[in-house]
Amino acid sequence: MGFKCGIVGLPNVGKSTLFNALTQTAAAQAANYPFCTIEPNVGEVAVPDPRLETLSVAAKSKEIIPTRLTFVDIAGLVKGASQGEGLGNQFLANIREVDAVAYVLRCFEDGDIVHVAGKIDPLADAEIVETELMLADLDSLEKRVAAAEKKAKGGDKEAKQLVELMNIALELLRDGKPARIAVRQGKISDEDMKAWKGLNLLTSKPVLYVCNVDEGSAATGNDFSKQVETRAAAEGAEAVVISARIEEEIAQLPTEERTEFLETLGLEEPGLNRLIHAGYKLLHLITYFTVGPKETRAWTITVGTRAPAAAGVIHTDFEKGFIRAETIAYEDYVKLGGEQGAKDAGKMRLEGKEYVVQDGDVMHFRFAN
Repeated sequence: MGFKCGIVGLPNVGKSTLFNALTQTAAAQAANYPFCTIEPNVGEVAVPDPRLETLSVAAKSKEIIPTRLTFVDIAGLVKGASQGEGLGNQFLANIREVDAVAYVLRCFEDGDIVHVAGKIDPLADAEIVETELMLADLDSLEKRVAAAEKKAKGGDKEAKQLVELMNIALELLRDGKPARIAVRQGKISDEDMKAWKGLNLLTSKPVLYVCNVDEGSAATGNDFSKQVETRAAAEGAEAVVISARIEEEIAQLPTEERTEFLETLGLEEPGLNRLIHAGYKLLHLITYFTVGPKETRAWTITVGTRAPAAAGVIHTDFEKGFIRAETIAYEDYVKLGGEQGAKDAGKMRLEGKEYVVQDGDVMHFRFAN
């Protein structure tokens, strides 16, 4: 598994063009009018990681299986969506299923592409998107809180916890602030985190700002994107500068021509790679590997995951019957020529249930059936 990222934005900001390019499909119709994407489109991409190739060579693996990122392209949002304007709550509900939300913001001028507000102002666009998500959350909580309060008064401990969390969110939302701020302010304890996520609030999702710039600004950004980056830094969010047009061109090029094309633009890697790196950083994700003659495979987990839970990503039986994890650091595996070389050098460790998996660990799990 990788992670699931919802792509939202106002109409005509380049959202569907970006989705098409990133997933290298034409599944989302990109057109110069609102609501051309009337159903959420889902696309998967492999998460680029050069370590996979290096490990597979050392192990002489027959196959490489990267972890994957799922993009969900959600129809263009407009002011009033939370009240049913445009396509209304039909697509707001789709955002609830993702791990993070990418706000695609128009950071380019183009007289041929009409902006719904009649002007280019990415911060104002972000405010419209955020406000509609906050209004939807407010409506959802106000409909649920009375029933939870009734249960809490009857002595239901779980309901009491939910009421407390709902009130934290309601206070923020009524003050015009997204629910995710509660975590940054330390108002949500580790014990309450599962229940907090269970509220399924749109504005509790981590946000990644995607600045869609003109082709000439792809390498350095522009004044519009710098405004967005300042906002992201203030919020503890991530921001990525991407040109959807360039990504579209990259997607159509043969693989061997892409590097040269990027170099001519002053870019080291495609926007997809930068978007994925930013997403992993935002969600505190890392990668561990399973390596053998059959396959070299990447697995995504969160920072701080212990060995049994990491094993459970492969199969729940691995977590239930976990005994130990044979572990080799990536650098040792490569430097010593693979598993046997690492064993001979004493670099394979037997780790137990309390071991916190590190990024790049090469692991083999022992478990009881």
